[in-house]
Amino acid sequence: MNKKFITIVAAVLTLIALGWYTFKLVGDDGTSDSQYIEFAVEDTTTIDKIIITDPFSQRMELLKKDKEWTDGKGGCISQTNVHFILEAFSKITFKGYLPEKAQKKFTELMATSHTKVEIFQDGEWIKTWYIGPAAQDHLGQIMLLETADDGKSAYPVMMSIKGMYGIIEPRFFADNRKWICTNIFSLELQKIARVDVKFPKEPYRSFSISQKNMNFTIKQNGQKLSEVDTSNVFRYLQGYRKIHFELANYELNKKQCDSLKKTTPFCVLSLKETSGKSTKLRMFRISSKVPQRNEFGESVDMDMNKFWCELPNGDLVKCQYFTFNPLILGHVFFPAMEKQFPISELNKEVITEDPLKKKIE
Repeated sequence: MNKKFITIVAAVLTLIALGWYTFKLVGDDGTSDSQYIEFAVEDTTTIDKIIITDPFSQRMELLKKDKEWTDGKGGCISQTNVHFILEAFSKITFKGYLPEKAQKKFTELMATSHTKVEIFQDGEWIKTWYIGPAAQDHLGQIMLLETADDGKSAYPVMMSIKGMYGIIEPRFFADNRKWICTNIFSLELQKIARVDVKFPKEPYRSFSISQKNMNFTIKQNGQKLSEVDTSNVFRYLQGYRKIHFELANYELNKKQCDSLKKTTPFCVLSLKETSGKSTKLRMFRISSKVPQRNEFGESVDMDMNKFWCELPNGDLVKCQYFTFNPLILGHVFFPAMEKQFPISELNKEVITEDPLKKKIE
């Protein structure tokens, strides 16, 4: 009898507990709080617009055109970064409720500081994420949800991403410098109609390559070179298959950028594609407070690893000499150019192995 009584009491207590839990999930309007934790978007293939606004009011708009994502102006952006966001949309899951005392605290906090993510599906806004601070164990994020049907959630909850240990917020940033494509050139040699490389202060280094129906003309400072190895022309032009810059500008303000652009670049590279598209790059040395040794062992007051490059859209980015030397040092591929070099240049002894020469041997 006692066992039956204990079983009945346990069953009643269980029913009471379930009733209390249901009461907690159901608001005064009779609807379940589950509507406030449904952050996920099941079909991310139909998402065609995302707007991210960070706590500093920086705004980044992402648009899907065909199968590619661009910025709000149609510019190239990192497709990998978009992939991480779409993954978060599909794999986000409920982690837990905040204690009642913490709900008020974080609701007030997120009213003034949050990352806002607006999600559009087939051209229509469907929901907005408000991303707050990390969960206490740093294995999730405190977030609020807003939808067209249910409005904005009354209190934040803790969310995480399936299969991932960490926080969600780093995937959502509005600084356009972190979104910009680093790709500058991605061309096969037959797509290149003409290349002009000019050194304003060292004109003897200037050269050009033009091609028509795979027939090439090479000139040094406007004069045609008679001694050219065609295989070296191919090797040179193949260098344009994968050229990226290293870093966006996180150092110079607008005034400094304008001042730098008014100076004389050490090199200007212009490329025209067979399609008619043209790309012009202006390159500027970066001064160094600590003297560095150049390839000839000379002490120079400039950075020997990186330089500033002005892209066609006017942005300044940092590039590596290692990446661009094969494009701007024509004499490595066309030794006949050295006949026009000053004797002082020819007498310099390179103290380290030239990686460019090694490439074309």
